[in-house]
Parts: sequence; structure tokens; C-alpha cells
Amino acid sequence: MPVEFTIPGPLRPFAADRGRVAVGGSPATVGEALARLWSLHPGLKDRVVTEDGKLRLHVNVFVGADNVRDLDGFATALPGSCEIAILPAVSGG
Repeated sequence: MPVEFTIPGPLRPFAADRGRVAVGGSPATVGEALARLWSLHPGLKDRVVTEDGKLRLHVNVFVGADNVRDLDGFATALPGSCEIAILPAVSGG
């Protein structure tokens, strides 16, 4: 079963204007799944991670309902099929 990413509106221009992207194979971790996503849509990478490969401060990545920041980050294990959402942080007053 594939791993499917939900891509937010501001990042869709970097994903061929798609709101959902499935990556092939069976990535074992969030990092592996992201690498497959970036191989399909390289422009997304710079918007998700910093130059040293860390998750950008105002971007969140969720596996189902769980933020990877609260789990094992990019080393978070994935079930056979799942949804990963990339979400920009929302702030304001």
C-alpha cells in the first residue's frame, strides 16, 4: 500500500499543483517517504527542511494525527500504508 502525502495550497505549485501525492514502494520511515516525495517534486524539499536537513520551524509534518516532532522526527516508523500531511504552522492574533 502506498504512502500518500497531503500537500497544502501554498506548496502545491512545487508539486505540479497536486493536493495529494502517493509515493511508491514501502518507505520504512518518514525520512524515506520524504526522500521519495522530493525525488518526484524536488522543489518541495527547500520549503520543508533547512539547508542542514532539519524540519523548518514553521512547518509541521504529521503521520495520521501525530506530529513527527512529538515522535522520532524523520526516523518515525511508518505503517504499511498511511497519510502524511505537510502543514505550515498557523499563527497570529
